[in-house]
Amino acid sequence: MSSADPTERTGPVRPPEPPVLPGLVDCARELAEGRTTSSALVAAALARIEASRTTLNAFRQLRTEEALAEAAEADRRLGAGERLPLLGVPVAVKDDTDVAGMPTYFGCDGALPPATSDSEAVRRLRAAGAVVVGKTNSCELGQWAFTEGPAFGVTRNPWSTAHTPGGSSGGSAAAVAAGLVPAALGSDGAGSIRIPAAWTHLVGIKPQRGRISVHPHSDAFQGLTVNGPLARTVADAALLLDAAAGPHPGDPHRPPAVDASAAALREPGRLRIGVSLRPPLTLTRNAPHPEVVRAVDALAEVLARLGHHVEEARPRYGLIGLSFVPRATAGIAELAARHPEPGLLDPRTRSALRTGTRLGGRIVRAARAREVRQHARIGAFFDTARGGDAYDVLLTPTTAAPPPRAGAFDHLSAWRTDLAMTSACPYAWPWNVLGWPGVNVPAGFTRDGLPLGAQLLGPSRSEARLISLATQLEADRRWYERWPPPLGAADRR
Repeated sequence: MSSADPTERTGPVRPPEPPVLPGLVDCARELAEGRTTSSALVAAALARIEASRTTLNAFRQLRTEEALAEAAEADRRLGAGERLPLLGVPVAVKDDTDVAGMPTYFGCDGALPPATSDSEAVRRLRAAGAVVVGKTNSCELGQWAFTEGPAFGVTRNPWSTAHTPGGSSGGSAAAVAAGLVPAALGSDGAGSIRIPAAWTHLVGIKPQRGRISVHPHSDAFQGLTVNGPLARTVADAALLLDAAAGPHPGDPHRPPAVDASAAALREPGRLRIGVSLRPPLTLTRNAPHPEVVRAVDALAEVLARLGHHVEEARPRYGLIGLSFVPRATAGIAELAARHPEPGLLDPRTRSALRTGTRLGGRIVRAARAREVRQHARIGAFFDTARGGDAYDVLLTPTTAAPPPRAGAFDHLSAWRTDLAMTSACPYAWPWNVLGWPGVNVPAGFTRDGLPLGAQLLGPSRSEARLISLATQLEADRRWYERWPPPLGAADRR
């Protein structure tokens, strides 16, 4: 072999990895200042997505030709002097979100017709100038905290491809964490934004119910599910939230508007923060993993150092699970019943369909009627007028465990899968019952390098306070400086 042969010492030469995309705010600024083009950003996103297909598998569908054409049009508009918040910026949306001309599989197998129109959230993103490059993977009907299924395979965590990125917005989380897109839309019915954000080192915002429309649904999963952003920084998440927020004319929930981007620029003031490691009552009764406890305690110490009053607290959750289960299973049943080929659904989904059908009607109405009392009882945590301690924010773990291994829940029954999910993720779902906002923030890593998260939870319509506090934490912790390994290099521990 000639000494000039480059493979003699190094092996076959790998093609260069497509570049990581900047964040959402940076993309928008560079486009507005003429330092890049939408065509370049969209082409880079598509190339990086393709390069990650066999390692991360974050996307179910791509809009390659359409996105490139929309990018060229965005460049024309930018050149003519037009400015919009996201004009020309590539983003992704979850597989449960209607995009005109694409099937809304929501993690399912089978032949489904393409959507005839955009969902309200996508319509608003387009109105802000965003270019939707594709739809990210979700587990079947968003039921589980992992993103796997026979319809699309296994979506993997950029920090370690042996592990799940979480779910059900796992594709969106993996795509953003790996820099395939600068930000993505997810949905959260029991922690499905916050859990994958925690397990991929992202900011994930579950907004107030109604903040971002779920149209064409009027009340997704019996009011449990909301749409929200996943991003690497608070400012990026806030910008996507502002772009997607707003009601459809038929929406039943219409909270007053909030300027999330402005909140991300404000100091939160001195806050009273309660810390709770005790989850709501579940059948599992598992304690949080010691590394989760360590990470949340460390975050509480940072908050105290930043000048906040921080102390252990105990919110009165009561038997809130009795309201969650009927609503969640009825929501699954409503969607599963519309599938044109029910035999293709996961056996666990078919089990949920049967349970949700039994628990529908009167039981679901009773569960929803309890929400007023739940608002009063848990709201007392934030309001002295209700006999509480007037905390401003509740800090809890986002999950009780680090990211599980991919495939860990294969072949489990519906009951055992639900128990495993409840054991790993007991903290997020009560805020879906209440419809109140929560923000996951990165809380560090396990000793093996797996991401962990904590959630900032507030009362009704408190996104601005939570976002301001998250920004203050971000300035101190600088979590955005740490990236997962290059595509294909994350070990399969």
